[in-house]
Amino acid sequence: MPVATPEIYAEMLDKAKRESFAYPAINVSSSQTLNAALAGFAEAESDGIIQISTGGAEYLSGPTVKDMVAGSLAFAAYAQEVAKNYPVNVALHTDHCPKDKLDGFVRPLLAASAERVKGGGLPYFQSHMWDGSAVPLPENLQIAQELLAASAAANIILEVEIGVVGGEEDGVEAEINDKLYTSPEDALATVEALGLGEKGRYLTALTFGNVHGVYKPGNVKLRPEVLKNAQDAVAEKFGAERAFDFVFHGGSGSLPEEISAAVDYGVVKMNIDTDTQYAFTRPVAGHMFGNYDGVLKVDGEVGNKKTYDPRAWGKAAEAGMAARIVQACAELRSVGAKL
Repeated sequence: MPVATPEIYAEMLDKAKRESFAYPAINVSSSQTLNAALAGFAEAESDGIIQISTGGAEYLSGPTVKDMVAGSLAFAAYAQEVAKNYPVNVALHTDHCPKDKLDGFVRPLLAASAERVKGGGLPYFQSHMWDGSAVPLPENLQIAQELLAASAAANIILEVEIGVVGGEEDGVEAEINDKLYTSPEDALATVEALGLGEKGRYLTALTFGNVHGVYKPGNVKLRPEVLKNAQDAVAEKFGAERAFDFVFHGGSGSLPEEISAAVDYGVVKMNIDTDTQYAFTRPVAGHMFGNYDGVLKVDGEVGNKKTYDPRAWGKAAEAGMAARIVQACAELRSVGAKL
């Protein structure tokens, strides 16, 4: 199927919320990892979300070029073509964008989509993320208001982060402490600033102990009840039940019961990056170690082209990543949930 239209993406999110499941949002940085994501969603018969970070966008433009906008537009064009061959819907999303990168990433992409929509076309991306976790909440929400208006004009959904995610991702770093838990007051302030959909649709990444990076199960101190408390606070003040469409960041090392509880409280999108990176790389390591005398020209020999051809190890890498995505779909209950 083609990449999801704004209307299909909205229905995907509505279906997830209505039926209590979430879509894996898979970070990619190359055509190979994109192909792996598509294959994984197709095998699980699940619609899904494919996203690029600022670093991924730079890499896609060419490691020596490092142009986030060029890389993003190239990714979107490639995805539009190859996604047509898979029987699932996928939405394209840009991941964490801090304040200092807005002018070189999200704002120009929003402008490009707005121009395209004005001419009768579709936006390049279905959603963009503004990561205001490193600035004070009033400033975070002020910038979010501006971006939400621009997103709505281009028929794009905005994702906002309210609170702090620990660990590090693409240069955005935060300590692991009590600041990792968003308060009900912060949730209410978000609704007061951004509305309940009348100003444009947005996804909300509240923090409930989330940590970016690699952690063993049980080492991440998640409190999914933070999400429930936020939903309850908004319901009490504004009369809107389950008002938030939540996003789960920093999920590596989360326990299955924590993921399940988060989905029950309104998570419709869960970012998955670290685990799929390893799932992609591990088969490559196995191939190289298992075929060292073929991938290397040992003792003056010529090696074996069939083993050092990037397609030989690339297929195994893509299969490994696809399998991890199928597992994610099962954990998030999205298997078989395509529109």
